[in-house]
Amino acid sequence: MMLEFLNPPFMQRALIAAVLVGITAPAIGIYLVQRRQALMGDGIGHIAMTGVGLGFLLSTSPVWMATAVAVAGAVVMELIRWYGHTRGDLALAMLFYGGMAGGVMLINLSDTGSNANLTSYLFGSLATVSESDVIAICVLAAFVVLVTVGLRRQLFAVSQDEEFARVSGLPVRVLNLLIAVTAAVTVTVAMRVVGLLLVSALMVVPVAAAQQITKSFKVTFVLAVVIGTAVTLTGTVTSYYQDVPPGATIVLLAIAVFVALTALAAPLARRRARASETKGAECTLEVPGARRERDDVQV
Repeated sequence: MMLEFLNPPFMQRALIAAVLVGITAPAIGIYLVQRRQALMGDGIGHIAMTGVGLGFLLSTSPVWMATAVAVAGAVVMELIRWYGHTRGDLALAMLFYGGMAGGVMLINLSDTGSNANLTSYLFGSLATVSESDVIAICVLAAFVVLVTVGLRRQLFAVSQDEEFARVSGLPVRVLNLLIAVTAAVTVTVAMRVVGLLLVSALMVVPVAAAQQITKSFKVTFVLAVVIGTAVTLTGTVTSYYQDVPPGATIVLLAIAVFVALTALAAPLARRRARASETKGAECTLEVPGARRERDDVQV
């Protein structure tokens, strides 16, 4: 049967998670791309690893613990961006690498943790998505969608031009902090499917792919979400049949879409240019009362 992959319960849970990841990652990623913070998700992923380790060490949900630690890390990152000076990049580097090292250490110190657990969170795993994970992912994804769609005008303004947003009376720092926190939540939403090391790619690549053939923010947003959802579903199903890592499969599919749309962008731009020139040539400007010259005028 063509739809036999829907029979196993773990695949049903994985597909639900994949759809939510495909929607939420590009939804917040478009603001990060606008802010030129494309690698922010990668840094938060490193920090979230400490939360995963704490979850195993304390025998609590790694997803919720990772969410708490990732949000705290995102807040610290914003504080460093606001108040840090010449050594701000060094502080961020220590935060990122310390988060990853702390997570590895805590998982190995726990009674239930193992290298298999570590790998599933770093690169994603279909079989390890539990019902409690799906519930947590649904709740967190609802928050991400609510923020990215409900506050899209404000978030776009602050992502595009902070000074203009500040002059317009928007709470710039609050909105910046909200973007960082939402990105942190998205990382924990995606880590069970894509993995912490690859989640940043799913935030950025679908957006970059959509930008190749779109002009407006709204169309880019919608197309990026469509691409994200398509590649996560396709990658999850491919992973089931071919027994390959889901995270790597999803990211490679997203990059393939980016390459295809980039190749399509050049001829599409030329066609638009020719259409614009043709339309311009067909339009003639007539001045009322002006005398039109005739070919048969005799001098």
